[in-house]
Amino acid sequence: MIKKLLIANRGEIAIRVIRAAKELGIKTVAIYSEADKDCLHTMLADEKICIGPGPATESYLSIPSIISACEATGADAVHPGYGFLSENSYFAEVCEACGIIFVGPSKESIEKMGDKIEAKKIAKKAGVPVVPGIEESVKNPDDIALIKEIKKIGFPVIIKAAMGGGGKGMRIVNSEESLRIALLTAMEESKKAFGSDKIYVEKYIEEPKHVEIQILADKKGNVVYFPERDCSIQRRHQKLIEESPCSVVNEHLRKKIGRAATKLAEEIGYYSAGTVEFIMDKKGNFYFMEMNTRIQVEHPVTEAISLIKGKRALDLVKEQILIASGEKLRFDADDISICGHAIECRINAEDPDKDFLPSPGKIESVTFPGGNGVRVDTHIYAGYTIPTFYDSLIAKLIVIGTNRQEAIRRMLRALDEFKINGIKTTIPFHKRVLQTQAFIEGDVTTNFLHKYIYEQA
Repeated sequence: MIKKLLIANRGEIAIRVIRAAKELGIKTVAIYSEADKDCLHTMLADEKICIGPGPATESYLSIPSIISACEATGADAVHPGYGFLSENSYFAEVCEACGIIFVGPSKESIEKMGDKIEAKKIAKKAGVPVVPGIEESVKNPDDIALIKEIKKIGFPVIIKAAMGGGGKGMRIVNSEESLRIALLTAMEESKKAFGSDKIYVEKYIEEPKHVEIQILADKKGNVVYFPERDCSIQRRHQKLIEESPCSVVNEHLRKKIGRAATKLAEEIGYYSAGTVEFIMDKKGNFYFMEMNTRIQVEHPVTEAISLIKGKRALDLVKEQILIASGEKLRFDADDISICGHAIECRINAEDPDKDFLPSPGKIESVTFPGGNGVRVDTHIYAGYTIPTFYDSLIAKLIVIGTNRQEAIRRMLRALDEFKINGIKTTIPFHKRVLQTQAFIEGDVTTNFLHKYIYEQA
């Protein structure tokens, strides 16, 4: 078993990992930047160590600083959380070379799934449905043969960055006339965001659902999948609200999608927690999109509705740590069942009325919601000042109900109770979405906000 775990992250996910590790009897080390000296995760860990100035490039993205922190504190393992270095294969390789356990998959798995063009080829080889598209990266936007291939796919098409995500380097193109500029812009944006201008083109599935499958796999070849998450409520391709199970997925379709995710994991010899993401059209056809080789922001909704041998016993972070320690999965697919419906709202320090402009600053006061079926994952407190250097996510509000209708009502009640003064947040925005008739009826696709929120404004 791991003896001392350093969490190479900050904020709520660092706290999430600290709590799981402590419950397993593992000592914890928090790293922090100079801007995060008062962040809650530094107060909850057994030890803390400063790794550099506020900018992430000089702290949370500095591999030498993190490895030095491991050596200074005697940590024998690192959990990367999500974001930052969580899907950096070189970081996983350096940890291994230094004799530090990386709580995540192998560097080979990260590399294979990190390049989305190669990931699609692997998925296709494994028999997983993929979106029709160009199988090679775009090298020259003026290539006549390339233009012909794209025209064969048929407009609209979507351009994506091969090495990244989060909507960066992504463009939807509706005609040949706008194709060249879109390709050039996507390449430039991808280069700036991910250090690579490698992009690819595929058919754009209009009004799809974004459905993903959480998996766990151990180092002995055992893989299990969990009920799907619907992550269709997005702005600029970034998720805002997630729920599980998906309102239009029946048991037969659930098994098909789950088996597809399992096949992909088996194809690359994957271990640890991971998420296989799909897009699904109105007819229930689903297509592989990408695999995230880390724990996801929205993992609590899966924990909330998954029963293991009839009990609420799932802790995905604990399972990650146990797998990294060489443990075999303690349950199989037949032990997993669904109970209830869960919804997660990402609470961001942003102003929804000003195009989600970041709203850092001091939190003057905060009141957290509570009651039956309510969970809050956060690192904020009264008097805490949100730094300007990092992602705007400040809390995750998760509720579970006996059914979707109860979960919606419970979430609205919890949002009413959640009071944060001193900054702008997305709480009012979430209330608006959840009270939209289309959301209540389950008419949720990736263009939901444009169709029912922005156009109605």
